Amino acid sequence: MTQSEQLDATFAALADPTRRAILARLASGAASVQDLARPFEMSQPAISRHLKVLERAGLISAGREAQRRPRRIEARPLAEANQWLENYRELWEARFEKLDALLDEMKPVNKGPKRTLKQKTGRGGADKGEKQ
Repeated sequence: MTQSEQLDATFAALADPTRRAILARLASGAASVQDLARPFEMSQPAISRHLKVLERAGLISAGREAQRRPRRIEARPLAEANQWLENYRELWEARFEKLDALLDEMKPVNKGPKRTLKQKTGRGGADKGEKQ
């Protein structure tokens, strides 16, 4: 699988909230299909379909312990997706820094203390009809 295909598969797998929840659970350690299915209101075949998508994307792998096949999270595809996103974070940070500098240049020079409405009008800001 090329790097581009890997990113496509990773982001497609991460697009589903159930699969993101499964990955979050697996981040704390390996789990069986039954353990992974427990918090969801869906059939075991539906969970198995989600697991297959995650496996095809390389985000999880299945181990073998006697009769069980616990799933484990695989860090490499997530690290590659993170690195791809990191390139864009750096781009946006640079753009925000330029914008901050421009906004600093556009700020008016402070020429003394600011005056309040009361100081400007001498009326204290009272509504019409109110005594001052």
